[in-house]
Amino acid sequence: MARKLFVGGLPYRTTNDELRDAFAQAGEVVSASIVTDRETGRSRGFGFVEMEDSSADNAISMWNGKEFGGRMLTVSDARPKA
Repeated sequence: MARKLFVGGLPYRTTNDELRDAFAQAGEVVSASIVTDRETGRSRGFGFVEMEDSSADNAISMWNGKEFGGRMLTVSDARPKA
């Protein structure tokens, strides 16, 4: 089963592929997507990565509080929409 992770603090120029490649270092990535502004199409600086359960904890410990593209990332389990 896959777990969805929230990734905050992304550089605005980061692509979905770059996000996927970075998290693939920690294990199998099911999907990776960066949230964009509807009107401008620009990145909002955060996204979501879906990973296999066994890899999700590795990804959190690998990337949370670490620098990526000049910015500090915040990585945690995603919370469901309210």
